[in-house]
Amino acid sequence: MQTKRIKRAVNGVLLLDKPYGFSSNQALQKVKWIYQAQKAGHTGTLDPLATGVLPICFGEATKFAQHLTDENKTYIATVKFGVTTTTGDKEGDVVNQVDCQVTQADIERVLPQFMGEITQVPPMYSALKVNGKPLYEYARDGVELERAPRQVTIHALRVLACSDNSAEIEVCCSKGTYIRTLGEDIGKALHAGAHLTALRRTATATYQIAHTVTIEALEHMTVEQRDALLLPVDTAISALPKIELHEDAAYYFKQGNPVWLSGNIPAGELRIYSEAGLFLGVGQQQRDGRIAPKRVVNL
Repeated sequence: MQTKRIKRAVNGVLLLDKPYGFSSNQALQKVKWIYQAQKAGHTGTLDPLATGVLPICFGEATKFAQHLTDENKTYIATVKFGVTTTTGDKEGDVVNQVDCQVTQADIERVLPQFMGEITQVPPMYSALKVNGKPLYEYARDGVELERAPRQVTIHALRVLACSDNSAEIEVCCSKGTYIRTLGEDIGKALHAGAHLTALRRTATATYQIAHTVTIEALEHMTVEQRDALLLPVDTAISALPKIELHEDAAYYFKQGNPVWLSGNIPAGELRIYSEAGLFLGVGQQQRDGRIAPKRVVNL
């Protein structure tokens, strides 16, 4: 008879370097099992083809996972010009081939038209759901559905390297941006067609690829070493303005009560701390001027 694994109350954020071939959920479940964690969630889906930064939120950090999902991301996409595929990446069947010679100067000439706010049509091979079913399931059945265009923002776009009709392009973008679609659209602008042969996420918000850890490395660590990798829960919302409450107000805030605070309080969501530096959660100013709890942590 197998002994049931005892799950641990783990809190914090792990920066995982998601491996190639894993879905985001597969990577999450593997890491959750390694940590024997009671509760965990990931922040922003990466295709199985893609690798790189996938923040895993444990315990109390899961309360703020959506903040990271909504943050900007940075990618390095390897784009092959002259060949289009059914999926927009190397996993698909070749649809068309064009005899071309795309240079770095050619790519840089068309990149400005993809800067700022642009419109994208989500690809059929994506996890976007229609009637509760991912688009890729329809695509696998040979069904193509009409997809509504969506607005996304490309904050930065540059060519890192280019040779043999293949280029590495760095993209800093808003949530919801489909990098495969961007690669295909750049190919269309060059009248050559294109598809992705590799995709690596190098940053989510302030989290950088240099600070990630692999699943393989985690498997060879002790429990203490793994726990030492966890970042504090409040790093998931580091972009929010910080507010400190005196100890009486901090007590009532933790009980779920709105509290008074004098001074000029920023609009929107706020990171709330006690005077002793204890992270309490997220609050927001009400119309009467009090700060009401939105998410309170139990650390």
